[in-house]
Amino acid sequence: MPVVFRHEGYRFYFYSHEPNEPPHVHIDRAEATAKLWLEPVALASNAGFSPRELGLLLRMTRDHQQTLLESWYGFFGRD
Repeated sequence: MPVVFRHEGYRFYFYSHEPNEPPHVHIDRAEATAKLWLEPVALASNAGFSPRELGLLLRMTRDHQQTLLESWYGFFGRD
C-alpha cells in the first residue's frame, strides 16, 4: 500500500491491487476509513467519518489533488 502522505493523523494511500479503477485515494484515521475519487474529487465510500470530517477530507484532497494524481499515475501508469 503506497502511502502518499500523512496529515494531522490522516493517512492518504492507495491499494496496489486496484489499478483498474479510476484514480482514487483511501484515507484512514483511527477506526474510520473513506475512499475519495480524484477526478473530480468526490466521496466514493465512508465508514466512520462524521460529515464534518468528510468535509475536511474533501478539502484536503482538493488541496493535494495534483500531488495525489501524480502519485497515482506514477505508481499505476496511464492507460
